[in-house]
Amino acid sequence: MHSRASGRSCVDTYSNPAMNSSQRSARPPTVWPNGASPWCPPVVLAFLLLLVPAEAQTSAAGAGASRPEDEGARQSLDAAIAAMGGRERLAAIATVSLDVIGHTALAEQSYRQDPFITSYERDQISVDFQNHRILTRQHSVWPESDPKKGDSDAAFVVTPEGGTFHSKGGDSPVSGATLDSAQQRLALGPERLLLTAYGASDLKTLPSETLRSTEHTVIGFTWNSVPVRVLLNRFNHLPDAVETTQQLRDFWYFWGDVKQRVYFDNWRLVNGVEYPTNQVIERNGVAWRSLQALDVEINQAIDEKEFAADPKAAGLSRKAMGWNIPFNPDNHTQLAMGIDLFSGPWNATIVKQADGLVILEAPISGTFTHGLFDEAYRRYPGEKIKAILSTSDSWPHVGGIRYAVAADLPVYVLDLNRPVLERMVAAPHTIAPDDLEKTRRTPRWRVVSEKTEIGSGPNRILLYPLRGASTERQYMVYFPEHRLLYASDTLVLNSDHSLYDPELMSEVEQAVVREGLAVDTVFAMHEQPTPWSEVVALIQKSRT
Repeated sequence: MHSRASGRSCVDTYSNPAMNSSQRSARPPTVWPNGASPWCPPVVLAFLLLLVPAEAQTSAAGAGASRPEDEGARQSLDAAIAAMGGRERLAAIATVSLDVIGHTALAEQSYRQDPFITSYERDQISVDFQNHRILTRQHSVWPESDPKKGDSDAAFVVTPEGGTFHSKGGDSPVSGATLDSAQQRLALGPERLLLTAYGASDLKTLPSETLRSTEHTVIGFTWNSVPVRVLLNRFNHLPDAVETTQQLRDFWYFWGDVKQRVYFDNWRLVNGVEYPTNQVIERNGVAWRSLQALDVEINQAIDEKEFAADPKAAGLSRKAMGWNIPFNPDNHTQLAMGIDLFSGPWNATIVKQADGLVILEAPISGTFTHGLFDEAYRRYPGEKIKAILSTSDSWPHVGGIRYAVAADLPVYVLDLNRPVLERMVAAPHTIAPDDLEKTRRTPRWRVVSEKTEIGSGPNRILLYPLRGASTERQYMVYFPEHRLLYASDTLVLNSDHSLYDPELMSEVEQAVVREGLAVDTVFAMHEQPTPWSEVVALIQKSRT
């Protein structure tokens, strides 16, 4: 599942960590019960600007237009507003209804990197600018689902009070990422971008830039503490792209200061407004997401019933923690003397050897990994941590690596994964500085390219690259004295006790046979210890 078990849709870029892995794999993602997830700054501040009517923003803009330092930027902005249909038409947009088709590159998954596998969606979106609300009904197709389980439907609404995900069982909080996405859509989407810029107190002209072989005028301003750049076409004056640099709260959280560029294209005249029906979102140079509006309707009536939301669930969404989930030591299983498994959305294990402790996986975040390290020191006082094992390159699985590097600890990584981890460790985190941003230590990589042995005695460890077609960027961890195997991100049992994606465990079985390993028990990133014979039987069953 390579984070497959945490497969997501564009409704929420996270799966629900309260679910077990098989539940997550059975259907594309819902949301985190505590509203956790990822995308940008606090929603309360975000809506302060949005609560100002467009007319008031226009008035404020007029008051600032006389300032000499803004004159050039405001002239460019005036031309852009005129090109889109004029200030009155833009300010008069109360609602927009969109029929959208799109796809997302799953860059965070453990596969062979670029070109990435993709998920698909068909969205019905209603944006209510007057009341600062967005309703989305989404049909998702998730490529890593089990056969005939790839399609799912979801609906959620975001208002100034928060956001809720609608299901048959009632409303639940949406993620912080969903809140951030909505607030940016309301303020920096094509309908309001230029008016938001006009209301900024720090609007300025920046150096021109060539985009798609055409020179563009660039204006900049700050929105909600986020620096924004708008690239205006020199010939037709339309905004061709908008850029931000921000700390996101979805899977891109792990990259710190992310440069996002949203391209506007495929312009159409809708009710006198020039409207870009295509948006391509690029992050750190990766073409991440593409959305095409097949139909656009402006100022259609809104059905108030569709925006109904449970206020309690909406309020909880505003308490989103994102990836800063604390480590919970309560769900503990002793696999053998000195081998302690701590279960959760992402499992982690502490291994006691004669000369120190080995930490198996540093997932989720520095906050989680810090807590894991503290538990290791509490459980084994006086011992040192001698090694970190990171068996996959899926972004949530390596979320604590930066903390481990900041602690100046050796980290065992697969040879194929070192380049992406080098980039992740080097990524700037100036907006929300973490421990590594403050210390800037050099990584102490221990590269695994073949069988690698760590320690001696009863908890001796052997590492083996998997090298399968779907497991190419993972290695397994074997405890020979206990006939115990850790299978990285491959083993997930569905609710009916069938294998999620049998291909993954089939490749593990091939590696076990290839290396001549004797295995009694297997566990993984998202699965509890399971008899190996039982897993082998499930693999055989999947082949019939």
